[in-house]
Formats: sequence, structure tokens, C-alpha cells
Amino acid sequence: MKRYLLLSLFAAPAIAQDFAPLIDADYVTVDPAIVEIGRDLFWDPILSGNQNISCATCHHPRFGTADGLSLGVGEGGVGLGPDRHITGENTPEQRIPRNAPALFNLGAREFTVLFHDGRLEQDDTRPSGIRSPIEDDMVSGFSGVLSAQTMFPVLSADEMAGHYSENEISRAVRQGIITGQGGAWSLLTARVAALPAYADRFDAALPELAERPLDFTDISNAIAAFMAWEWRADDSPFDQFLRGEVELSAQADAGRQLFYGQAGCADCHAGPLQTDHAFHAIGMPQFGPGKAARFENHNRDEGRSRVTGDLADMFAFRTPSLRNVTATAPYGHNGAFATLEGVVRHHLGAQGWDQTQVVLPDGFDDHFDTDADAAIITDASALTPIALGDAEVAQILAFLGALTDRGSIDGRLGIPDSVPSGLPIDR
Repeated sequence: MKRYLLLSLFAAPAIAQDFAPLIDADYVTVDPAIVEIGRDLFWDPILSGNQNISCATCHHPRFGTADGLSLGVGEGGVGLGPDRHITGENTPEQRIPRNAPALFNLGAREFTVLFHDGRLEQDDTRPSGIRSPIEDDMVSGFSGVLSAQTMFPVLSADEMAGHYSENEISRAVRQGIITGQGGAWSLLTARVAALPAYADRFDAALPELAERPLDFTDISNAIAAFMAWEWRADDSPFDQFLRGEVELSAQADAGRQLFYGQAGCADCHAGPLQTDHAFHAIGMPQFGPGKAARFENHNRDEGRSRVTGDLADMFAFRTPSLRNVTATAPYGHNGAFATLEGVVRHHLGAQGWDQTQVVLPDGFDDHFDTDADAAIITDASALTPIALGDAEVAQILAFLGALTDRGSIDGRLGIPDSVPSGLPIDR
């Protein structure tokens, strides 16, 4: 009998771990030709308004498919990762308010909700099949939520679009023209279609383009297929343990039993990817501008409640998957914790927060929360303090280390030598 059928029986104390190892059927299928197009588009700055930023700028394998910063720096930034900084040219109007999420296993079928606040969600009752903040502009043709996710950064002035005075993409966004002739998506599509190295490969991969022009959803679907293929992470020591191939170290196995037992981590970080895909308020310290409207007189990030309008969702954020978590610091929806130990101890009920955990370039106004805001956020937390000793915390950290699939971090295809636009690649 395979070990994974016995997992809920042999550990003491009893642990709720009754899932099977991940298999191919748990992931979407992709076309290799589309994946290769998507790789070039992911690394190509052509999709940014000023053609100076690519998806990879803030989702780079060197930083665990994120950027190593608490809050990202998109438009106006120079450099990569923690060294990225604002130069004073093309300065964004607003700071990016949330941490860049990692991209591991987003091709798993169980991912039907994306973003820290879940504002993008599979919804078969909608004509597009997706619920989105821009309902009036949602079109059919997105292969799923991962494809639809790509439309947001290219429309954000502070992430990829740039200031409206700088390029036609951002001007269209500023005017609210997203779809249709002259819309931001059609302008970006025209850039891609004008390059034979993209157009010819799309034509070969998608026979239906003989009957219609290239569409933005073809571009977003290709990027989604690439992400789904490139960063599939299911060969960690924990995966090998589930398949009955190896034993975990004594330290990691003790951490596994704590994780799925006494420590209660799996109450939210459930299943083979360690996420219930739900939303929880955990009293995460607030800093940065918060995701608030410009007219609002605070810099709190109210999380899920901004999507649902329900006060019960105040300060709740989506449970992240913990795959490759050792490579994806800083942690939290705003990257409030630079260390994995710091955020683990926060979950266990540690009091106080060291603001030096924040990872930002010099010269940023950090906007730390007021004592009043901190009290409101703490009061909303649903976490129950759990008393664990240093040795037990170390065991949990060892188990989290066993979730690391080293081979998946660099990706299956890796960084291309060049991209069809000829623009420089962020290496």
C-alpha cells in the first residue's frame, strides 16, 4: 500500500493529511508551441506602455518568481529585485500597494481565485466565465483566471502602463478605453502582431487565426500557458515523501506533524499545495499606501472586504500556497516580514513587529500604520495564539523547507537569449 494512503493513520498525534500526491491530471494541459510564445511574451518589455518593463521584472526566478521586495517597483524603476529603485524619471503616480506574489503551481486546476483579495475569480455564471472588477470590459476568450490575471498589470499605470502623458497605452487606460478599436488591449495586440516572430508562430499554433485577427486573449492565454508549464513545483522532498520515494528528515517530519496537527497550520494551509484558497484576517502589520482610493483618508489595506463589501471580510487576505516558500521572501500581502521565521511566529501569536523587516529601496516613504489602525487590524485577527517552543518552531521551518522543489525555481525553459522585439531582457 502506498504511503500516502496511510498518512492519516501512522503519525502521533493524529494528523489530518489525507490527500494524494499531485499528478498530471491536477494541472491544466498546455500546447508546447503556445508555451514557447508565452515565454517570449513574459520576458518581452513590449507589453508595457513605455516598453521598459516585462512580466519578469517583478516575477523573476532569481527571486522565487517574485521581486524580493516588500512592495514592488514597476514603472519608473531601474534595476532588479531589492536593488530596483526609482530614478526620478517616469515616476509613478502611486506606490504599488501589495507584495508581488510567487507564480508556482498556478497551472493547478484548483487555482480558481487569484490576487491577494480574490478580486479575480472563476464564475461560470458570467458570460466571460470570470468575475472581475472590470465587468464592463470582460470579454470571452480567456482560457481561465490565470490568463485574465495578465490583463491587470498591463493596465496599471504604476506597474506596466506608465503615466498617461507618456504613451498611447496609458492614455487609453486613463480614458477608460480598454476593449475595442483604439483600446489598450488592441494597441498592445497591434504591437505584437506587427512582429513576424510573434505573428507567424501564433498563426502556426492557432489555425483559427486564418479566420480572425490576433486578439489580446491569445496573448494572455499564451502567457498563462507558459506560467502554468514553467513553474510547476511538485517534486519537493515532501512530494517524494507522498509518493513513497523517500523519508523526510526527522526534523522535517516532526514539523510536518506539528503543521498538520498541534500547530493548526493546515486549518488554512490545507491540501497538497498548502492553501484552502479562502480568506482570513491574521492581523498582518500594515505599511505602505494600502489599497485605498485616493480620496480616502487612511492607508489601511482592508483586503477582501473591498471586493465583497462585507465588513466580516475586513483585513482578510487569500491563503497563499507554501510551495517554494523558502525562496519567496518577503512574506504577507504587503511583504511585512523579511524572514520565514518571523511570519511563522506571527501566525503563532508573537506580539510586536520589527519594522526593519520591511525590504524597500532607500528613499521610500513607508507609511507605517498608526497605533489606532494597528489596533483595528489586530482586533480583526482570527488567529488563535499557540504556544510552541523554539525547537518546535525550528521543526516547522524544517518542514517548510521540505516543500522546496529546487528544480522548479529556475523554471523548465529558463530565460530566453533574446525576445522578438529586440528589447533588453531583465536578467
